[in-house]
Amino acid sequence: MTHLPYILASYGLAAAMAIVLSLGAALRLRRARARLAALEQTATPRPVQATPAS
Repeated sequence: MTHLPYILASYGLAAAMAIVLSLGAALRLRRARARLAALEQTATPRPVQATPAS
């Protein structure tokens, strides 16, 4: 009996989990960037204060 099916299944499962986690992170990043862009459009600009010369 060979252990090849179990080895391939474990590598396949690890690869599938890596893909799922990567896609989830990419989707969260896209959503966060969209939220940031929306906040930046509605934000009122703050006046820039001059820093004292030393």
